[in-house]
Amino acid sequence: MSSQSYHNSRVDRKPTKATAALQRQYDKQQRRKIPEGTLPDPTLEIPIDDYGSFVTYLKSSKRILALLGAGLSAASGIPTFRGAGGFWREHDAMQLATPEAFHKDPSLVWQFYNYRRHMASKAKPNRGNVALAKLAGRKPESLAISQNIDGLSSRAGHPSSSLLHIHGSIFDIRCTNLDCSYISLDNEDDPVVPALQLSEDHDISDAQSPIASIPVASLPHCPQCASILRPAVVWFGEQTPLSCRERIHSWLDQGPVDLMLVVGTSATVWPAAVYIHSARLKGARIAVFNTEDPGINVDDESQRLREQDWFFKGDAATVVPDVLKEVIGMVVEVQD
Repeated sequence: MSSQSYHNSRVDRKPTKATAALQRQYDKQQRRKIPEGTLPDPTLEIPIDDYGSFVTYLKSSKRILALLGAGLSAASGIPTFRGAGGFWREHDAMQLATPEAFHKDPSLVWQFYNYRRHMASKAKPNRGNVALAKLAGRKPESLAISQNIDGLSSRAGHPSSSLLHIHGSIFDIRCTNLDCSYISLDNEDDPVVPALQLSEDHDISDAQSPIASIPVASLPHCPQCASILRPAVVWFGEQTPLSCRERIHSWLDQGPVDLMLVVGTSATVWPAAVYIHSARLKGARIAVFNTEDPGINVDDESQRLREQDWFFKGDAATVVPDVLKEVIGMVVEVQD
């Protein structure tokens, strides 16, 4: 972007304090003779000094650990079920995502996950997904740990060799009988069984809309042993797969970590805090991309962002591609 076009892009509206500060930073950048290509999108209000120092460090980084959370999928229309929006109908989504809830009311839980499967199948990867996939291609020694079950990172072209879905996939279904090994992978049937067919007349996620009481006999059942099937995702109270944990530990043991990206998730809750602590022990600097400010006053010092770390506030689908563009190139909107 030329200096003239930068100025022209702002003349039609009265500058806010933030945009005025960005303009001053831009002018400072020009005096320092920093190439104009390193300028962040002015609408994102990213501090130029933070942007410049991060890009410089990113270019020299080889071993990068990324943790991907629900905020990365939000721009694709995937409900995050976080904070005040953490309810499906009148139910706490975290309470529905438990073995106890499934045992108590498998019909309700299956309808919850059938709705989520439907939303995920309609969604398309966003620019943040694509940017991180491109970064993985440029940095082959990297590893991404995804907490998301929607499959958007894979559909964006993220190399499978450097992507771990620690909470599973919403498109995988397995038998609840522990003595049965049946699992259906990448099952995109919508609905899984006819009884779960969503109505076109109302939104099942709306608590004011009616919801069917589906008999257990009409829910998905195992073709091998006839037991009821369940989504093959990790519910609250369940452990992440041993293979995932071993892969992460193995990757960390292979050498120093240059950089950790925390995208669309809080930097102060489990498991982000655990991975951040592990990455720090390996020498990593931390960069957080999130709409919520990271905790800087938490009691555990290992969870705090430090002076050498970065925080880029905003929608990950917009901020991540802009901050990574010097390494991966420009990322356009994903087409249907």
